[in-house]
Amino acid sequence: MGTFAFARHAVGIAAAIVLVAGCGGSQPPIGSPVTMQQTPSSASTGRAALARRLTGRAGEVQYFSNVYGGAVLEYDYPKSKSPIGSITFNGGVGCTKGARTFWAMGSNEIAEFKVGGSSPIRALKVRASDCAIDSATGDLAALLVSGGVSIFRDARGKGKVISTPLARGYFEGYDDKGNLFVDGFNSGQSVGLVELKRGSGAFETITTSNTIEFPGSVQWDGTYLTILDQSASAIYQYAVSGTNATLKGTVLLSGAADCAASWIARPYVYCADAGNDDGEVFKYPAGGSMIAVLSGMDFPNGVVSLRAR
Repeated sequence: MGTFAFARHAVGIAAAIVLVAGCGGSQPPIGSPVTMQQTPSSASTGRAALARRLTGRAGEVQYFSNVYGGAVLEYDYPKSKSPIGSITFNGGVGCTKGARTFWAMGSNEIAEFKVGGSSPIRALKVRASDCAIDSATGDLAALLVSGGVSIFRDARGKGKVISTPLARGYFEGYDDKGNLFVDGFNSGQSVGLVELKRGSGAFETITTSNTIEFPGSVQWDGTYLTILDQSASAIYQYAVSGTNATLKGTVLLSGAADCAASWIARPYVYCADAGNDDGEVFKYPAGGSMIAVLSGMDFPNGVVSLRAR
């Protein structure tokens, strides 16, 4: 697989795949079937062994990929700003349906963890750099390292692979209607955005009313489709109509050095800052200066926030 830039323009979770996969293994061709393993292999379970038992969680919890530390760190902001637990796992956190479980990408699989769990409860055997879950159906979209997206109905069974017009996809997210959006680079190295409408079998290109300098996290915030611009340290809020995305607002993340990934969980937005080696908390949608810094990280590049129960 190709290498991705780190530091200023870290490619979010995809960068973690580079670290753990490196030169190992060939990539599955786009047309090949992608299957799910109901119970993780012993090797997978070993990689995901819990560093210490996490029990009794309540309220909102956050998970950050700690790349150089080879772990996923758990936090319970705003209760505290230091890790309350860690899971040994070589990869990056990617998505959640909002409560109790989240998914993380390894070198050749996406594994699902329970909050406080000691090992993955299941895994999809797919080489992916990001994932997104349709909150209405439970379908999981895996953004393939080899290109395209694989859709797993109810996060099970075989994935249906659909190609995208992008030369390289970086991040993805569903809106409230079950439409899937993917950002990345076009063949001309400009940032592109594409959409797979619910029930459609093909992506179409979406034109944004402003220029995105570097692709970042894609997420529905309850009102708008949002895209993180890693270079600008800003989250753009869009209203999408047809094949056009009109900029409605900009949320500045002041003080962020390289927000490699973000996660909106009102009234906050969390930034995995690979430049400052920390997790940062901002008010959302107000933005501005950070209101808290989460410590204990070494090159964080992925984050999710979810309800523990």
